[in-house]
Amino acid sequence: MLRRLAAAAVLSLAFTASALATDKPHHIAIQVDQNDPQIMNLALNNATNVIEYYRARNEDVDVDIITYCPGLHMLRSDTSPVQDRIRRLKDFVFPGKIQFSACNNTRQGMEKAEGHAISVVSDATIVPSGVVHLMELQEQVWSYVRPQSSRP
Repeated sequence: MLRRLAAAAVLSLAFTASALATDKPHHIAIQVDQNDPQIMNLALNNATNVIEYYRARNEDVDVDIITYCPGLHMLRSDTSPVQDRIRRLKDFVFPGKIQFSACNNTRQGMEKAEGHAISVVSDATIVPSGVVHLMELQEQVWSYVRPQSSRP
């Protein structure tokens, strides 16, 4: 009798632990540091696929696409080749599920080099440093992805 109770208790704990594990929200940080439309679209594809996967499982996921160095062009309102897609994803497809972070260090460097103010798309959040933001997300146990071009 005691063995059955002990076995039932162990199984109950296992099921409870399993249920709690699936309630844990997922987090992914996607790095874009190249001025390459293929990389930018690949990052957006990765974000879309992750959000759709967890949405189908009724699980929460937070996505942050962090841009810095030449990758900031992804979020520049004057040079972004993907700004329409960003707006669609942020406002209509996945509201509240995806964040776009623009590095202020890079923006200031571009402003100095180009001699004029640089604005980012309205769907972006400016962070003091893209690299620091990425590092801090990883310290908070966010998963990390850096899309790579398949070009030589």
